[in-house]
Amino acid sequence: MKFVILALFVAGAYGCGLPTFPPIVSRVVGGDDVRQGSWPWQASLQYKSGSNFYHTCGGTLISRDWVLTAAHCIGSRTYRVYLGKHSMDTDNESGSIAISPAKIVVHPNWDSYRILNDIALIKLSTPVTISDNIMPACLPDSGVTLPHDAPCYVTGWGRLWTGGPIADILQQALLPVVSHSTCSRSDWWGSLVTTNMICAGGDGQLASCNGDSGGPLNCQNPDGSWDVHGVVSFGSSMGCNYYKKPSVFTKVSAYISWMNNVMTSY
Repeated sequence: MKFVILALFVAGAYGCGLPTFPPIVSRVVGGDDVRQGSWPWQASLQYKSGSNFYHTCGGTLISRDWVLTAAHCIGSRTYRVYLGKHSMDTDNESGSIAISPAKIVVHPNWDSYRILNDIALIKLSTPVTISDNIMPACLPDSGVTLPHDAPCYVTGWGRLWTGGPIADILQQALLPVVSHSTCSRSDWWGSLVTTNMICAGGDGQLASCNGDSGGPLNCQNPDGSWDVHGVVSFGSSMGCNYYKKPSVFTKVSAYISWMNNVMTSY
């Protein structure tokens, strides 16, 4: 089975999960520019090349000083985490801040060959000040499994289509969850997908794409708050939005105990 890592290399008083400016969402299928400030936990992981930094992956702010991302996004480069961003073409956006990591912890059982345990945590060198533009997402309860067709949204600055340009404005797209029993069928992803992963999409129209890696799969709770249920992990090498090859996410609820252990150890 061919697959491709979706990274991209180019030259609280507020509580959690409740944006001041709620995202404009519906069950309409379409990738769209987001409402500014509506996904205030979205992070851009950027690497340094020469004197400049470049977006490579997404991430999710989950506390004042921890960001969740994918293990495959992490290498030996110098990184920074940009929070409060909306447009990648706009420098010094009001309410945005770039922070260097104090510590990066990749899951000890990360398997790059089989894409297992594709999860990492970044401790920020300075805790953020919670604001309208920057606030953490909520985390799901340990072991929670979303039902088939649950409406979730992927967000990121990845390519707008297979081989297409990088997004300037943060994008969102509705990706309904695909049950493990469906996604693990031989004509879908087969045995490559484990129960520690979430599939979403696969309609041949919408998907995460290169540059979205590490970013969140956002799913709304009945009380209106948003949990980050997934971390963008991989997709099909045949195209970002290939039919029956939904975007695959690391299942956050399967790693809650590991995340808690890491965040209390540093």
